Amino acid sequence: MPAVRPRIELLSPELVRSILDDAFVILARVGVMVENADAQKLLLDSGAKLENGRIRIGDELIEKCLKTAPSSIQLYDRFGELRADLGGDRSHFDPGSAALKILDYETGELRAGRIADAIRFAILIDALPNFAAQSTGVVPSDVPPEVSDSIRLFIALSHGTKPVVTGTFKRGSFNVMRRMLVAVRGSEKALREKPLAIFDCCPSPPLMWSDLTCQDLIDAARAGIPAELVSMPLTGATAPVSLHGAVVQHCAEDLSGIVIHQLAAPGAPIIYGGSPALFDMRTATTPMGAIETMMIDAAFAQIGKHLGLPTHAYMGLSDAKVVDAQAGFESGMGALMAVLAGVNMISGPGMMDFENAQSLEKLAIDHDICGMALRLARGIEPREGASIPELMEALLRDGNLLSHPHTLRWFKEEAYYPSRIVDRMTDESSQKQSARTAFARAHDFVEKTLQKHKPLPLDSAVQRELEEIIDSRLQEFGIRLADLRSP
Repeated sequence: MPAVRPRIELLSPELVRSILDDAFVILARVGVMVENADAQKLLLDSGAKLENGRIRIGDELIEKCLKTAPSSIQLYDRFGELRADLGGDRSHFDPGSAALKILDYETGELRAGRIADAIRFAILIDALPNFAAQSTGVVPSDVPPEVSDSIRLFIALSHGTKPVVTGTFKRGSFNVMRRMLVAVRGSEKALREKPLAIFDCCPSPPLMWSDLTCQDLIDAARAGIPAELVSMPLTGATAPVSLHGAVVQHCAEDLSGIVIHQLAAPGAPIIYGGSPALFDMRTATTPMGAIETMMIDAAFAQIGKHLGLPTHAYMGLSDAKVVDAQAGFESGMGALMAVLAGVNMISGPGMMDFENAQSLEKLAIDHDICGMALRLARGIEPREGASIPELMEALLRDGNLLSHPHTLRWFKEEAYYPSRIVDRMTDESSQKQSARTAFARAHDFVEKTLQKHKPLPLDSAVQRELEEIIDSRLQEFGIRLADLRSP
């Protein structure tokens, strides 16, 4: 008997259909603002209408583009091995991206990230198996902002082997980053066949696509690099205050992105994703750890699945500024909800402070949260080797089943065994440990892992090519790679 894959759904079939109907009406009646000339031409040449500065997209064009979007996307590591199969209810985790700050364990303060932090981040992710992909998660402040996105990908490719979730923030970066990915994979054809990265593309709420983001969508589509839509409606601020209204707006924004993307290259890989949030009217903040934020995420993932698209969400993160109980319960609840909703790519582990900060210690703790959530997704199934009545007879005869062949055969597969960060020892044993808090134990774990783990280096010729590409980009702004390596 196969295991039942546990899952949750927040929307009735009738509400799913109603949300889609409303999103279609919004795109046809209200339309979207599109700043990019190439995207405007693609839309208008395909039958969309430009009225009062907004482009109205009809039902037929949306349906046509949905039919060409693939239902699954495979991501491969540096060696060409499959690491993530995005589709169905298959869930995978990657750390949250683009944090401007990092939690400094020694000072307890959130400070600006640096290149050294980004390198440590990449090495740690490489060592943690519950993360199917890495991310360009730490924004270094010690490089010009114009090259930050390129240098982050360079660090990830040089110090990690997993596929990368990334994105561009400056014009001219996409081509530089694409060239680095081609260098690692070996050819443009090989990169199309075995994608090594996902590029996030974020519309601006409400219903607007910037020039840069449109160009990223178009460039990713034509290069065959998976694009991940990250719509970000905020309830009551840049979206209707109801969770239902936010899901409708999210749907309209993602659908408009799918149309632009598929018109640029029909059949190109794209992911239905987002990072919406409840807007807290008391504090004027956007809590990613709010249960309402998680509910919007789970709901829009259900819409994406109904459309037959791979899904993504920012979940499994916290708004806490320190690694404490709040960081734990918000991250744990989010990770569990994401897996139960069957979100395919779950971004967020390690993140704090409304997606503004990363913590290596929290990342290590979240790694165990992810492991437990992924264990839940496997469900409960019978195991071969002995019937339960036979095992009960053996238990009564022998007094325990610790050395029984059935126990020895299955105990490792039945349980997820977390790292020593999770305290499962007796009180007496626990008291002998110098690290009495999870945060302190996580810090010890991080430091030991970074000392021991050595990611497999790139081929020397490929590494030189990457360095030449990034050095050329840096020189446009008056610096060299050698300058960044100086003490």
